[in-house]
Amino acid sequence: MSVPNSMRVGPFCATVLAKKKYLIAYIFLIWISLLPAILEIWWYWQMLWPKPWEEPRPLHFYIFLPLYLFVIYITTVFAAIFFTKIMLVIINIFHKPREGVFLRDSSDKDYRYWSLRNTIKKWPTWLTHKFPFPFLDNICFKMFGVKTKFSNSLFEGWVDTEFIEFGKNVVIGQGAIVQSSVIIGNFLIIRKTVIEENVRVGAHVIIMPGTHIGKNCILNTWSSTMVGQELEEGWIYNGGPAKKFKKNRFFEDIPIEKLTKSIGDMGELLKKYDEQRVARVTKKRRSLKRKDKEEKDTEEKE
Repeated sequence: MSVPNSMRVGPFCATVLAKKKYLIAYIFLIWISLLPAILEIWWYWQMLWPKPWEEPRPLHFYIFLPLYLFVIYITTVFAAIFFTKIMLVIINIFHKPREGVFLRDSSDKDYRYWSLRNTIKKWPTWLTHKFPFPFLDNICFKMFGVKTKFSNSLFEGWVDTEFIEFGKNVVIGQGAIVQSSVIIGNFLIIRKTVIEENVRVGAHVIIMPGTHIGKNCILNTWSSTMVGQELEEGWIYNGGPAKKFKKNRFFEDIPIEKLTKSIGDMGELLKKYDEQRVARVTKKRRSLKRKDKEEKDTEEKE
């Protein structure tokens, strides 16, 4: 991992609360996911803490306690994900998630259920994020319907937890935001976001809902996309909204033998590169001098 665990972001759930009563579901999930941990603690206490009639052995209790706390944490995470998934299945029976533009008002059914889904997913996403290794985040993404691969690095950005599809070998930069839903004014926009394979998203990039990023693309730092924007395969994009900057050559598989074939070894290649760079700089300076001279001549004639 390139940053401390406390700085990692991972899965992101909106904190918008359409109705306060949704907090009941949030509290219920915390309670029910902690029940297995309580039972495990009780069992551990009964197994290793000495009874009044037994020989004292508290040393065993404290030696194995750190490892057992780790097991309890993993159990709590999987319990939270499991019970959240059950609740999502039940909720989706009454109203399935769908794309569209909806009114940001508690009277709008899609807005209410979107808020409810985010509320109940917040507890397991927070738990998985606190784990020092990213595989739990991947499991969380997959369980909540995000299509991703374990080879992807999505854990330094804010990544939505539904209506998102990732190809393989995708890297999300630190502080980047990948959205499938956004609130603009009095409207909630939900659209599927697709990021294909070999995509690099720079730090602090904002990807709006409905964005489709083609293979082998790079989004430069601080760039942003518009809702529903299409990014063509094999290009580097820059700015806000993102525009084509230049062709992406970083994923081209060119062997070093091909690069040095007409020049020789690497030293000769670097020497040739320096000669070309100096020639370009010299040519540019001469062009500027010539332009200045022409301007002076024009002024003198006037």
